Amino acid sequence: MLIVETERLILRNWLEEDRNLFYEINRDEKVMEFFPYRRSHAECDLLFARNRDMISETGLGFYALADRTTNEAMGFCGLAKVDLPGILPDGAIEIGWRLATRYWCRGYVTEAAERLLDHGHVTQGFAHIHAFAVHDNQRSIAVMRRIGMQHLSDQDFDHPKVPDTHPHLKRHVLFRTSVEISVNEKS
Repeated sequence: MLIVETERLILRNWLEEDRNLFYEINRDEKVMEFFPYRRSHAECDLLFARNRDMISETGLGFYALADRTTNEAMGFCGLAKVDLPGILPDGAIEIGWRLATRYWCRGYVTEAAERLLDHGHVTQGFAHIHAFAVHDNQRSIAVMRRIGMQHLSDQDFDHPKVPDTHPHLKRHVLFRTSVEISVNEKS
């Protein structure tokens, strides 16, 4: 299932041959620097299957970000419903990404995320798309700014799913992009 494409990339559902890359990006110390845990092989398998099924069923999820020419997966970038009651409204949509380190610093995430924001607003009809990251995660925050998201500094929050054993990872910054969607565009 192809979601969108750019000049250099495709965003699609996960294929079985992407599984090793999925392990890599969810266990790499640099990629996961701002997460309190690394996933085991079994946890990666469960998440891989759940994400692939969710994309097939809803069209939302963290899509495989792949090279347009070779179809080789490099990471993910996606749109998904986020469950943060009291922080974001029910049904809120987030954009998120993760990329294998060997593909960093080439603009892939920015390129994919810009295209996904357009897809989310225009094709999916989402008025608001959120992104959030640990307050020290300057790489992700820089992407949020490059793709035109606005920092909602008065809504920064302590992430309720980050354990107290990792206090340096609790504080998150919140960004959002918005578009006006008329009644006619929604139908």
